[in-house]
Amino acid sequence: MRTFLKLLVITLTFLPGFTVQGQSLYSRAFGNAGNEPIIFLHGGPGSSAVYFEATTAQKLADVGFYVIIYDRRGEGRSRDSTASMNYEEFFEDLNSIYEKYHLSRAHLIGFSFGGLVTTLYAEKHPEKVKSIILASALVSQQASYNTILRSVERIYEDQKDPANLVQIRAIREMDTNSLLYRTAVFAHASKNGFFSLPKPDWEARQIYSTYPTDTLITRYVKNDRAVETLWRNEKSKNIDVTPVLKKLRNKKIPVYAIYGKQDGLYSKEQIADLSHITGKSRLVYLDNCSHTCFVDQQAKFIKALKFWLQ
Repeated sequence: MRTFLKLLVITLTFLPGFTVQGQSLYSRAFGNAGNEPIIFLHGGPGSSAVYFEATTAQKLADVGFYVIIYDRRGEGRSRDSTASMNYEEFFEDLNSIYEKYHLSRAHLIGFSFGGLVTTLYAEKHPEKVKSIILASALVSQQASYNTILRSVERIYEDQKDPANLVQIRAIREMDTNSLLYRTAVFAHASKNGFFSLPKPDWEARQIYSTYPTDTLITRYVKNDRAVETLWRNEKSKNIDVTPVLKKLRNKKIPVYAIYGKQDGLYSKEQIADLSHITGKSRLVYLDNCSHTCFVDQQAKFIKALKFWLQ
């Protein structure tokens, strides 16, 4: 009986899902635990680490990193109808990842919305963070909203589209902290392809071609209520973490950044401002690359991390 119980404990330890605060949190590790640890924080709210897991995690491990991915509580494979989806809960989830994988410090990749979580976590727990890598990450939400609105307005002017121009003017009059404003802005970004690359190169096309048959991706279901839940439970709605990034730099926590030139969420001016924080040698601005930078220019993404962190 004791032998059976011991085997049961060992088996449960290596299952992808584990318990945090009484709930199941999905995670996986890739590579040798003795290598430099990297934790990937996915976008959202409501998204998942599934695309990074399916395309890039093992390849990053293959060049000498210990790569950990997880889905935040209530998102992706970490289903939880009671999740609050606020920043304190996000921090609890990340702390549980450190504990599960016996990490005292790690590098954090913050992708998209995950960049806000990463930066604020590093502010709260600087002793646990070796560095942060902003990958197509939100820094100033309002700056990105403004970039999107200016860009789509120019598109609608060129198209002589009065109906959509009226919509843009109406959006500018909304409360910028409201869910309605955020939803409307991103709806126009999606409508105009701001999250995708019009002409991916051969390597990116090969990766994207695996999406329809990769069971990790085909089984993934997005939580469409996540943004609404965050808006209900989190006081901070429209965040600018620029001052936090400057503080982290002064605390000697390196800040790196990887962005795509075709990512419609960020203007050249935003990238230039960010480079003043990171330093030019710690920011890579990739051509023929949109929001999913770890797919659109995967080889350069991995090369940059290897150069910076090893």
